[in-house]
Amino acid sequence: MSSMSAPEPGSAPPAPPVPLAALLARPDLGLRLLAGPEDVPLHWVHTSEMADPHPYLLGGELLMTAGVQLTDPAHYVDRVVEAGAAALAFGVTPVWDTVPPELVAACERHGLPLVEVPPRTPFTAVARAVWRLMAEARLHELRRVTEAQQSLAAAAARPAPVPAVLGALASRLGGRAVLFGADGTESAAAGREVPAEAARALRDLAGVLGPRPGGPASASGDGGGLRLAAYALGGGEGLTLGVATERRGPGDHTIAGVAVVLLSLLTAPHRGADVTVRDGALVRLLLGAAPAEVAGALGPGPWTVVHARGGDGTPFAAASLAAALGTPLMDTGVGAEGGTGTRAEGATGTRAGGATGTSTEGATAPGPSAPGHARPGTVRLLLPSSTAVTAQQGWTLGASAPVAASELAAGDAQAARALRRAEASRAALVRHRAHGFAALVDRDEAAAYAREVLAPLTGPLTETLRVWLSLHGSWDRTAVALEIHRNTVRQRITRCAALLDRDLDDPDVRMELWFALRAP
Repeated sequence: MSSMSAPEPGSAPPAPPVPLAALLARPDLGLRLLAGPEDVPLHWVHTSEMADPHPYLLGGELLMTAGVQLTDPAHYVDRVVEAGAAALAFGVTPVWDTVPPELVAACERHGLPLVEVPPRTPFTAVARAVWRLMAEARLHELRRVTEAQQSLAAAAARPAPVPAVLGALASRLGGRAVLFGADGTESAAAGREVPAEAARALRDLAGVLGPRPGGPASASGDGGGLRLAAYALGGGEGLTLGVATERRGPGDHTIAGVAVVLLSLLTAPHRGADVTVRDGALVRLLLGAAPAEVAGALGPGPWTVVHARGGDGTPFAAASLAAALGTPLMDTGVGAEGGTGTRAEGATGTRAGGATGTSTEGATAPGPSAPGHARPGTVRLLLPSSTAVTAQQGWTLGASAPVAASELAAGDAQAARALRRAEASRAALVRHRAHGFAALVDRDEAAAYAREVLAPLTGPLTETLRVWLSLHGSWDRTAVALEIHRNTVRQRITRCAALLDRDLDDPDVRMELWFALRAP
């Protein structure tokens, strides 16, 4: 084992890197590789005309320059390589007519990719192309994670769930997954065989974790030419999950985290029959079954739905939260565009690599309050209503009113809205308020009136109006809650006023719309 370290979630780039070759393949840019390999990954883009850009580089970026202050190409390349830049892009004209031969030679010596940017291509076009490729890669990765979550949940519902989950995990990561006992022996394994050196290194890495109180929950390393990772399972049995793969993608840690939660539940001791039945109901919920179909397994209720965001970034944070709240019924909610956990404001609402996606007002999409569509990163939990929901350190919680098992969709929407209010008000816990004058109105009549009043509004406009009214017309707090710019909030509210033909500054109008938005 050549190295071992605990994963550092904060060190990951905001989006999967894109290969330089993908940028070079864009005919509209006209880029030409003059030196170095084309298969290097690009994590971000930076433009600098400093004589020494070293202090301003993070490493892994495509550095673009027109050579305004380039006097010593060899020294310049030395500093760029020392800073860890992935590649150098040199724009010809207006300073240089051609790329200096000394610069090409220096890049060749260091193996630093050097790209010529033609005069017709502005640096902003190159940067925009990189961010677009990152957004596409991010979308692909989110879809991959969601498909893996569904595959793992399906495996957990099979007659032999532990081997099935290991097999699904190994298949999704393209490697080998091993469940180690407390004594370091293999309890179960799946996937392709790995070299003996890698197998020993993986067993040693798993032994670093073990059942020691306060010990590390996960570790990573290399061995036998493979990337290795180990995760301690919950349940107090000292079991450890080991994974060996050729590559480690940005979403692999999240996929392994889902497997850890499922394996922890499946291998937990003293699992009574009622717990097994309820966990099976959870799996069916993860697979998208209607709540009414699992009401019999869950029991009539009432239940409380909790949405949570936060934690310490480890795969075990959600499991720890579930244990603290006293429930095994949990959905880790990794989320992906177009799948479970989708959050879509319009046709192209993806944000990646620091680029802000656009919103299409006319697009209809299930907002964050739509049942089964929690925002990416949201943990959803089911608790008996008799179990107290208390604030948890490091987490922001939104709790629904007590609902029957057949009304979990409504409780899911209530918890989503409560979580947004908690985030906007910086409260640790916000509960849905289900009482008041609205409870005196006939539900069917109220729903029919609400549909008529709100008919002109699209999904994104309706959700924006709901959050804006709930936050007393605050532009800034609404922008924070919806994760959009305050100017977008103003534009949407103005559009709502025009479509509804109402004065939203009138308190009577606000009250009427609020009741309509809260109607079932």
